[in-house]
Amino acid sequence: MPGNIDSKRDWGYAPEYVEGMWRILQADQPDDFVLATNETHTIREFIEETFKVLGEEIVWNGKGLYEKGILKYSGKEVIGIDPRYFRPTEVDILIGDPAKAKTILGWQPKTTFKDLVKIMVKSDFEKAKKRSL
Repeated sequence: MPGNIDSKRDWGYAPEYVEGMWRILQADQPDDFVLATNETHTIREFIEETFKVLGEEIVWNGKGLYEKGILKYSGKEVIGIDPRYFRPTEVDILIGDPAKAKTILGWQPKTTFKDLVKIMVKSDFEKAKKRSL
């Protein structure tokens, strides 16, 4: 169960960020850099994309703490909101501008949001299969 599904985040692929960190360490001069995608997506979008990868579609019902994510074809409730997962000091939008990293380090993200979700879902699905054996 998630908390605030309408908060916006700048989602990125960790291996690319590690490459960016390595490039920072190789720079001629120490400096501050932002590693980010410069695009933002809500938790809700992440959930919807996750279920698309699984061949399902989510329909939202209710509002606020009573909002539920329901599978369109089966009617099964699969997402509920849990106030325990709301951040005490919620930031509505997190987005970074990697222009300096691109210009100076030649670093930029390559993995799209949709591809990132696919990678994560596939990884979790494979781990779940191994646990069930």
